[in-house]
Amino acid sequence: ASSGTTAGAQQCRGDEMLLTAVHRFAGQQGDHLLVTASNKGTKPCWVTSYPSVKLGDDATALPHSKKDNPGGGQHLTLQPGGTAYSAVNLFDYGSKNHTAQSFALALRGADGHDGPSYSVALKGNKPQFSWSEADVLNWSAKKPYDF
Repeated sequence: ASSGTTAGAQQCRGDEMLLTAVHRFAGQQGDHLLVTASNKGTKPCWVTSYPSVKLGDDATALPHSKKDNPGGGQHLTLQPGGTAYSAVNLFDYGSKNHTAQSFALALRGADGHDGPSYSVALKGNKPQFSWSEADVLNWSAKKPYDF
């Protein structure tokens, strides 16, 4: 992945991407879903901003994290086989929690509108996750929270 020029690159399409998620630090501080998007196409493509994420059966897209780094409006170019990362931060405050084992993700266009949603299967020891509040990080060439 690179944040360089997108000349000749098209916007990434979900059917050319491999989208996966791993539930990390379940039930601990830092609980999140690590989202990985890999370009499985034969040409470079770009992602921008942050993914539009809907958890479980909730029809409302999660907000962008207020604690995220600026720069989400830039295009992040993925070469064939290239990977971008995002994270869904899960916060557990009190007893009004929601629980799910899956979520839907849509890529955002340069105009900020969502593309079609694709369901994402969870991997890891604990695929079920709970939250009372959640938000999403911008796409990045590096894994967020790599600890």
